[in-house]
Parts: sequence; structure tokens; C-alpha cells
Amino acid sequence: MHPSLTIAIRAARAAGKVLLRYLDRVDHLKPDAKGRNDFVSDVDRLAEATIIKELRARFPSHAILAEESGSQGPESDYQWVIDPLDGTTNYLHGFPQFSVSIALKHKGQLECGVVYDPMREELFTAARGEGAQLNDRRLRVAARPSLDGALIGTGFPFRDQRFIDAYLGMFKSMIEVTAGLRRPGSAAIDLAWVAAGRTDGFWEIGLSEWDCAAGALLILEAGGTVTDLAGGKRFLETGNLVAGNLRVHQEMLDRIKPFLDERLSA
Repeated sequence: MHPSLTIAIRAARAAGKVLLRYLDRVDHLKPDAKGRNDFVSDVDRLAEATIIKELRARFPSHAILAEESGSQGPESDYQWVIDPLDGTTNYLHGFPQFSVSIALKHKGQLECGVVYDPMREELFTAARGEGAQLNDRRLRVAARPSLDGALIGTGFPFRDQRFIDAYLGMFKSMIEVTAGLRRPGSAAIDLAWVAAGRTDGFWEIGLSEWDCAAGALLILEAGGTVTDLAGGKRFLETGNLVAGNLRVHQEMLDRIKPFLDERLSA
């Protein structure tokens, strides 16, 4: 196993324990609003501190980009990208769909990633060139030949409403041909499920890098394709992402294209 992946797994499991410890006390949490429909709680911060402590103990010279504490650490070719609680709104409502997401980049390239679902005890892992696994079982994206009958995941643009009309156009176009669309509320799990073949594809507008870095590597290592909405490779920069196997991915791009403007195509 990739040595960095071993530490990332340890950190993800430790953070997962924090999330479960406080889950039956969510009524007592006092979340702060970072922005419209965007919340952070003491549990997010505690889980993040737990992850950073684990990583710092083994890799003190690595840089870190974390959702709650931002960019920190020395300049380094190595950077950890951390979301301690992906699905905070779900968590605060007691809705059991949330995860821990940790990825490592080297000179901008994804090297390893972990998405941990503590409610189901499902650990999704990937290392560049070594494939993707779910609890040590090898993953492959679904082999569906087209969007016809496909089950597609998505995420609503709940923070930024500028693209709601474009998104609704994409939504309508997708629902016309697929078996259905699903929006569970944790992008990291959504991407992990594409890697596992549970859904056939996924798209979302306005993600942050920590939402999708680990999940994107899972899909790539499971034989899938991940791009931005225009079919380019800038999804970590833009936060706009489309994923699936090669054929499903291309059909999704074709259905998304009519609703793109310069802002979404960049």
C-alpha cells in the first residue's frame, strides 16, 4: 500500500470516530453560517484538527489545504486536501449521509485519496497507478453503454444561485433519458459510488477542491473519466465536474453543453 495512504486511512478513521461520537448530540450543536446555506460546526473543526494532527505527526513538511482552516504549513510539492465532514447540512439534521475526504497531491497531481463513510463502515481508497478499493475489494466503474437506463448522481447548486437556470436545464435534459437522478448530499460519497458502480455517472456545479479531490482519484483509478463541464481537466480549479465511464461521460457532456456559458466553460 502507498505509505501516505496508510496514514490517510488512519486519519480518516479517527475523524470518523469524532463524527459518530457527536451524532446523537446534533441538537446541541450551534453551527455558524460561512455563507448562504453553508454551515460549519464545532464537530467539523474537531474532526479537521484530528486529521491534521495525524498528518502532521508523519509528514510535518507537507502543506495542507483544509475546508475550515484553509491553506497552512510550509511551501511543499506535497499538499493534503481535507474535508473533515462532507455533508455538514445532512449531519446537522441527523440525515445519515456524510463522509470524511482526504487526498494527497504531489506537484498538483493526485497521488492518493480516501473517502470514509463512518455510518456504513465503508472505506474507499485509491493510489495513483494502484487502482481503487472499497474495504480492500477492487472497484470498477459500471459498464453501462449509454445514459439510457442509467442512474446518475448530482448536487444542487445550493450555495451559489447564479447558475440555477443552467443547472435546471441540465437536470431536465438528464432526466429525460436516464432511469433517475439522485442527490444524497455528500459529493465525496457520490463520487465514491460512481467508482463502485453504484451509480453510472455524476455531475455538479460549484464544488470545492476538498469536496472532490479524493473522489475524483477513486473514479480515475476505477477506470472512469472525470472532467470539467467542457470536457477539460480543470475540475479541481473550477469546481464543475462530470464523471462516469467513457461512454456515459461523453453523453453527459453532450447533454450539458447546450446550457454552458463562458463562466461554466472556462
